[in-house]
Amino acid sequence: MLKDWNLALYREGFKASAPSLFGMAAWGMVVGVAMIKAGLSLPQAFGMTLLVFAGSAQLAALPLIVANAPVWVIFATALIVNLRFLIMSALIAPRFAHLTWPKRIVFGFLTGDISVPLFMQRFPAMWQSAREERDQVLYLKGLIIPNWFVWQAGSILGILAGSQVPMHWGLGFAGTLAILCILLPMMRNRPGFAGVVVASVVAVAAHAMPYKLGLLLAVLIGMAVAMWVEEHSESLAPLNINNQGHQQGIIQVEAHEEKRGQGDE
Repeated sequence: MLKDWNLALYREGFKASAPSLFGMAAWGMVVGVAMIKAGLSLPQAFGMTLLVFAGSAQLAALPLIVANAPVWVIFATALIVNLRFLIMSALIAPRFAHLTWPKRIVFGFLTGDISVPLFMQRFPAMWQSAREERDQVLYLKGLIIPNWFVWQAGSILGILAGSQVPMHWGLGFAGTLAILCILLPMMRNRPGFAGVVVASVVAVAAHAMPYKLGLLLAVLIGMAVAMWVEEHSESLAPLNINNQGHQQGIIQVEAHEEKRGQGDE
């Protein structure tokens, strides 16, 4: 994939993702430190960062690993945290459905949160020719490959530097930073704000549940509330549009009648 570096669309994708790479490196470093502070050995931490490549899922799983939670709880938690990738995959999957399974698996593994909106912004429509298809593939490569390398560099640096971080900055500190990085962007709209607030309340109320299941419950309820608010808001939108159209129609009729009255005079 690196052989495409000299191609224009590949470089364009890299330039589009460049502003987010510093944050990606910082996020990877936080996860690297968290893995060491959770008690993972160096081989385990390196293996996790190379095979998982999902910072939020890793941070959600680490406290469960420390608490010796059942494997199914760890996997279920990681699955729920990563459900957002199903929506992202549905947006771009038709563009690459013709590719072989190995290529689709690699693209799916490397594609992250930032890559999908950047790709959709650059290519909002499905490709219509072989040339356009190649352009979209190259642009996606330019987005995801540097992103993966920067993540790994930050994560590996965090793993190696983990022993130098004060103990009271350990897993709890890294987890707090990571959760803030996830939550703050989500609170920019009404559904996200409602989901975060409800999930926070549920997490505090259910903190005593065993195996940290209160966090899992909070995520489920928060997602449900956010979806309900979003659906409810969408259901009101057509009504508002109809009302505006009706009001505009009344104004136009009144203006027409006024002109007729002036003409009669």
